[in-house]
Amino acid sequence: MAQEFIMEKSRLTLAALLVSSLLAACGGGGGDTTAATGPTTSTPPLIQEPGAPALTGNTATDGYNWFNYRRAQLGLSTLTRNSLIDTAAQGHSDYQRLNRTITHSQTAGQPGFTGVSLTDRLNAAGYKLTGTSYYAAGEVISATTSGSGFYQAEELITAIYHRFVIFEPVFRDIGTGAATIPGSYTYFTADFAVLNTRSGLGTGKIVGYPFNNQTNVPVNFFSDSESPDPVPNQNEVGYPISVHADQGSTVTVQSFTVAPRGGSALATRLLSEAAGTAETSSAAAIVPLAPLKSATTYDVRFSGTVSGVAVTRNWSFTTK
Repeated sequence: MAQEFIMEKSRLTLAALLVSSLLAACGGGGGDTTAATGPTTSTPPLIQEPGAPALTGNTATDGYNWFNYRRAQLGLSTLTRNSLIDTAAQGHSDYQRLNRTITHSQTAGQPGFTGVSLTDRLNAAGYKLTGTSYYAAGEVISATTSGSGFYQAEELITAIYHRFVIFEPVFRDIGTGAATIPGSYTYFTADFAVLNTRSGLGTGKIVGYPFNNQTNVPVNFFSDSESPDPVPNQNEVGYPISVHADQGSTVTVQSFTVAPRGGSALATRLLSEAAGTAETSSAAAIVPLAPLKSATTYDVRFSGTVSGVAVTRNWSFTTK
């Protein structure tokens, strides 16, 4: 899987790459920008929650629906599926399939080439970023042996640096695409964007994930499967916990803890721009350094500022 996050403040500002990472073969495995070495050998069973969107069997559609389902649960705006962005996302999935690669960047002259960067591909598809007063755009990619869009979307949400893109509050539009090599990978691409507006949560506001009173939260995450690795030198860790503000905001963490109800705060790794462990200023996360306990309620406490506005949030979730 991979992610890219870019933004432009004005017509005179060049798009800046805020986050760029690769995550191949969820749950383990490896990958790079030139070739996928092979698929993972197993996929966890799919468990749909009550009220979840019905599965259609179409990877791109189910992935889109699942992102919107989670965003709505979190209190974020749902995204409008845009046919032009669909074209860009599908073209990039096709490019990766044809070239057996997991990458954000395409190379001119290679089969399926539609544009070097995400900006190029969106512009070529007719979703014009350049020439606007403001835009933000992001991309997440996964490549797994599962053709389920639900599974791929949920795994991307688990991967914390990818989650920063998926749960960006200002995004309004999305396009998705998928391409499969029979017996091998399904490449799933989701492109997010917004034009000419920064309307999101609003000044000094955040949302937290897992959301308040969420149940069936996974207990673990395999850190080595995401690059850059959010917890270096350790693979199996606890499920990441995050807060998200509008793009352009600065989240400053004063205290961010998680504890089993009635117990002591867990040892965690903080992911934030100020800590030098994240490349976006508008989100932060903690990753427990050991898997969480099953069937356990955890209490989260966050205090800090969002662009200078004091924010305190306390919430809880329960694991599978």
